Amino acid sequence: MDRHNTQERAPAFLYTPEERQRRDSTVWTMIQGVLAPLQFVVFLVSLVLVLRYLASGAGYEAATLSVIVKTGFLYLIMVTGAIWEKVVFGQYLFAPAFFWEDVFSFLVIALHTAYLAALWTAALSPVQEMGLALAAYAAYVINAGQFVWKLRMARLQQEAMG
Repeated sequence: MDRHNTQERAPAFLYTPEERQRRDSTVWTMIQGVLAPLQFVVFLVSLVLVLRYLASGAGYEAATLSVIVKTGFLYLIMVTGAIWEKVVFGQYLFAPAFFWEDVFSFLVIALHTAYLAALWTAALSPVQEMGLALAAYAAYVINAGQFVWKLRMARLQQEAMG
């Protein structure tokens, strides 16, 4: 039997005991645990800068730089998250336990990448760019909520198993 086989997972549980052991023993769990709150802080700062620009017309450069930095964090957390998923579940993406979170992550990445493309090509006005950034941020908040929910489910599972 493949040690990463997720087909035997009980439907109510996020992790098998083996997956939990791999999750708890890999450095990638700590890396995700550090990057996720850092990305959220970058998001909050960027959101303020984007909203400030949209409200006042001031600070376009700062808002733009902040969206670029936020996008960099997103790419970094996606790559390290795929490695984490490979270590824990045996596949880089779309493990059954995180399938829908991964699907939605691609929407988040697509919107952030569309922002970068629009910025690079000057295809949108600055206000439209910031609107696209806000759409990307709304998708990010939904996706972050999906992952926070999964963390809560994992904690509840761990408590139920003792």
